[in-house]
Amino acid sequence: RIGISCLFPASWHFSISPVGCPRILNTNLRQIIVISVLAAAVSLLYFSVVIIRNKYGRLTRDKKFQRYLARVTDIEATDTNNPNVNYGIVVDCGSSGSRIFVYCWPRHNGNPRDLLDIRQMRDKNRKPVVMKIKPGISEFATSPEKVSDYISPLLNFAAEHVPRAKHKETPLYILCTAGMRILPESQQKAILEDLLTDIPVHFDFLFSDSHAEVISGKQEGVYAWIGINFVLGRFEHIEDDDEAVVEVNIPGSESSEAIVRKRTAGILDMGGVSTQIAYEVPKTEEVAKNLLAEFNLGCDVHQTEHVYRVYVATFLGFGGNAARQRYEDRIFANTIQKNRLLGKQTGLTPDMPYLDPCLPLDIKDEIQQNGQTLYLRGTGDFDLCRETIQPFMNKTNETQTSLNGIYQPPIHFPNSEFYGFSEFYYCTEDVLRMGGDYNAAKFTKAAKDYCATKWSILRERFDRGLYASHADLHRLKYQCFKSAWMFEVFHRGFSFPVNYKNLKTALQVYDREVQWTLGAILYRTRFLPLRELEMLKMPCSGGCPKLHLPCTGWI
Repeated sequence: RIGISCLFPASWHFSISPVGCPRILNTNLRQIIVISVLAAAVSLLYFSVVIIRNKYGRLTRDKKFQRYLARVTDIEATDTNNPNVNYGIVVDCGSSGSRIFVYCWPRHNGNPRDLLDIRQMRDKNRKPVVMKIKPGISEFATSPEKVSDYISPLLNFAAEHVPRAKHKETPLYILCTAGMRILPESQQKAILEDLLTDIPVHFDFLFSDSHAEVISGKQEGVYAWIGINFVLGRFEHIEDDDEAVVEVNIPGSESSEAIVRKRTAGILDMGGVSTQIAYEVPKTEEVAKNLLAEFNLGCDVHQTEHVYRVYVATFLGFGGNAARQRYEDRIFANTIQKNRLLGKQTGLTPDMPYLDPCLPLDIKDEIQQNGQTLYLRGTGDFDLCRETIQPFMNKTNETQTSLNGIYQPPIHFPNSEFYGFSEFYYCTEDVLRMGGDYNAAKFTKAAKDYCATKWSILRERFDRGLYASHADLHRLKYQCFKSAWMFEVFHRGFSFPVNYKNLKTALQVYDREVQWTLGAILYRTRFLPLRELEMLKMPCSGGCPKLHLPCTGWI
């Protein structure tokens, strides 16, 4: 029996009995109306919930679709006839060569909270406007007067693509990295002076003294971190409830309360010579200044929404090739010393090779030093290889340290995300074909199987084209070592749990290669939106004066 009595006047009280349902036919008109109204209200509530949910779902899908469209249009040819498109140029002067990247962006939307929408410029064939030349700029250390001629082909290339009317307002940045860092300061200065003197004579780009410099490994790491998070949309405002967020205490903010914003991704990058890690750390964590970059990406220094504190550490000698070289040096020295002390001949002839667990099974290799040759033969023992290279991590017994005993701030692993580039990707994809979402258990099994496979079989698979198109014999030969090295650096060096599920190894993000130069142009042009906004407010009867806006440096 259902009684309805609490919500209505006493004269309206009645009950419905399953057995006596026919009695409802004798109910007065008011009671029938009440039942009808209740049924209508319940129905209306139900359909409202369904409609709102569907509408919200469509909005969410629409937002995601708009993001998809933005990525699609990012590969369309740049409209050089559009006067509202602006341009910027970055030359990456690396150790082996120099590459020029031309970027473009539409006029800023006027919201000081939003960053510029910077993208790579694409030519009429929709190819990125990028060009590379060799050798590296550091090769001109003893002849700095030739540097301008060396770099001119790159600038001519950019000048042909950027509309002539835009040259004077297009910033040009020439940023030098590893190759220049190892030169004496006097030689660095001579090279930069030649650039600053000659380029303005032949090109009209916006190029001042601060636009040519040798950047530190820390700056390069931060630029890479900015680039990947910008492409991932992590600097945008929160739109969906299902987006991963973090609470951050903003340095310099008047409010002591944490703000909620999108979770940024950390990066891992292993090159041939060095390995690097960069990720955002909370304000409460104390980090040495040489390992911390604090910067404001926003166009207004008074707005702290885009203030970030990023931990950056670079480890020279921990790249894949440098690590193998260190490993071989140790093998050579130890084997020669043991032979001398014990009267053995290990490795001195092909018939008595040194058994290397980090090379594929039965492969033959050699180490040559000081006119001596040490012969190797692979045993393909992945676990023993890992054990052998663990001392090369130079870990200490102190807590919160990583490679070489360098301090590493705590990472909240359950609410974190990392992208692994360069060797992290090559190690997982080129041969093992496991690029993307990293799974330690699957990776170690695949690496074990590869190491334990005879070299003759690996060569046969290579000849049949079963590996990635850019995998070569050098990759096949040292894949076993590099797999073990990557695994140990990630899990032992940086202390990521073996069950960590949020690492993605990648060469491209959203079908485009992410370079640190993107982060550099984004950081160095961050005040341009504010300049545009201020120019709109200024009376320009006699011509607008130049704005001198503050610039936050590296902390």
